[in-house]
Amino acid sequence: MARITLRNLTKRWGGAVAVDDQSLAVADGAFVVLLGPSGCGKTTTMRMIAGLETPSSGRILFDDDNVTEVPTRARDVAMVFQNYGLYPHMTVADNIGYPLKLRGVGRAERRRLVEDAAARVELGPYLGRAPAALSGGQRQRVALARAIVRRPRVFLMDEPLSNLDAKLRVSMRAEIKHLQHALGVTTVYVTHDQIEAMTLADTVAVMDRGRIRQLGPPSAIYDTPADTFVAGFIGSPAMNLLDGEIEAGMFRSDRVAIRTAAAPGAVTLGIRPEDLSLAPAAGAPIRGTIFAVAPTGESVLVTVTVGRSRVAARAARDWRGREGEAIGLRPDPLRVHLFDRDSGLRRGR
Repeated sequence: MARITLRNLTKRWGGAVAVDDQSLAVADGAFVVLLGPSGCGKTTTMRMIAGLETPSSGRILFDDDNVTEVPTRARDVAMVFQNYGLYPHMTVADNIGYPLKLRGVGRAERRRLVEDAAARVELGPYLGRAPAALSGGQRQRVALARAIVRRPRVFLMDEPLSNLDAKLRVSMRAEIKHLQHALGVTTVYVTHDQIEAMTLADTVAVMDRGRIRQLGPPSAIYDTPADTFVAGFIGSPAMNLLDGEIEAGMFRSDRVAIRTAAAPGAVTLGIRPEDLSLAPAAGAPIRGTIFAVAPTGESVLVTVTVGRSRVAARAARDWRGREGEAIGLRPDPLRVHLFDRDSGLRRGR
């Protein structure tokens, strides 16, 4: 196991900056997810930790060892990628045991370790099969077993579930979380899928344009986003964001008037769909017309046109309404977020 420390890490390709003076400390045994949209620098950061990319500047430490210039094979990391990377001509057992064979582990010990790793991911009955005879979820389990078989200092996972269907992703998330907890191996996991990030991580690093915008536990990222980028990226659907002004104890925008004790000024108000309740339009703090109604099973997602904006709200699954009807929305006053309109930074509630 190892602590991972990134100090002022930068990666440039010509004039393009992929990772911009980024620092990060990952505790021994922690599960950290790098989360962000395509092109934000998360995979480049992971590849530098792995030794697959060389930083333009900055340092990478495992515990107190500077590994910035250390080749991948000497870093004792195990990597799992979205394409599995299995050898088609080898059996499951041979795929899992290949890292041990490269290290010169004896046949008997290798077999014992392979069987133990396979049992952890419920692959015991499939050790004699070829990868082509397995489902997508089983192939991903093989990749996981190959990663854990030699107990590395660090796990690195880059979008490992993106090729699986929705049902398999749910079950594999549970397996990965259970496995990491049981083994206690320091893990850095890259994804653009916020559900994966929120369900797997001890700590989430939300990235944008090569920098970490917010770092913290999933609950803190969700409940107190640091800026409008994080607020608009996290959540499904994302937080509603409305530009307006605070004057005389009221936030005002087009067809919106909400009481607040916040200081006057130009702000962006944020409210999550589940923190809005539906109400008659007359006298409601937010007034609009129903744009769309989408039952999701456990709830109904209602999209409301409010002036020039669209606002999403969640209603009970037995709620009924029709497009074009006038409707009001009432925010939970304890769940209203305010951001500075110019900087996008959080002002509080």
